[in-house]
Amino acid sequence: MNHVEKGHYYEQEAADYLISCGYRILETNYRCRHAEIDLIAMDGDYLVFVEVKYRQSDRVQSPSEAVDGKKQRQISLAADQYLLKHKVSEEQLCRFDVVAFLKERPILYKNAFEYQGAKGW
Repeated sequence: MNHVEKGHYYEQEAADYLISCGYRILETNYRCRHAEIDLIAMDGDYLVFVEVKYRQSDRVQSPSEAVDGKKQRQISLAADQYLLKHKVSEEQLCRFDVVAFLKERPILYKNAFEYQGAKGW
């Protein structure tokens, strides 16, 4: 399996996992000029922007640590674009989650990082 195929595989695994946790998937692989958001979902009242990470070993760095400040800013900017494009109310509760796969086991980090952009959610 090449890098792209592996990415799609784990994004689908993450979507299935989130569904089993009660999330409703709205969009996969949302792309804009700034970045890509792997999954966009609803979890109760929250609109959730989800980054999916996979590592075969956690010796180098954990998957959640792979979402560094630069990546957080890119995802935040992409989230801004999504909110504008879909005319989402400014009252909408939003958060950023990470689904990390260590080997084959998913770990959900709710509210993994704060918004890193100009708006003040």
